[in-house]
Amino acid sequence: MTDFSADKAVWTSKLKEAYGEAVELEDEQGKSSVYHIIAEFEVEDRGYAVLKGPGDGEHEILRIVISPDGVPELESIIDDEEWEDISELYDEMTFPGEDL
Repeated sequence: MTDFSADKAVWTSKLKEAYGEAVELEDEQGKSSVYHIIAEFEVEDRGYAVLKGPGDGEHEILRIVISPDGVPELESIIDDEEWEDISELYDEMTFPGEDL
């Protein structure tokens, strides 16, 4: 995967437009939890969402994909390099000019 820069990213709101301020996700054991949508953005024709889970857990970063019927859905980012690149990009977009 290539290095991304904040000037190539665009803030979006597809999830919020479809679901409101939060989404309910189910884990591998079938337990549902509500996640608040913190941010959404696109880079190189791929969408990503930053979610805040219950409690004091860390932010989750997931890929946004559009289903055949046009509804945005979330999927895990399997590739560690892609996840790291997107995490760094979000930091760059959120804290411009700071060396994190």
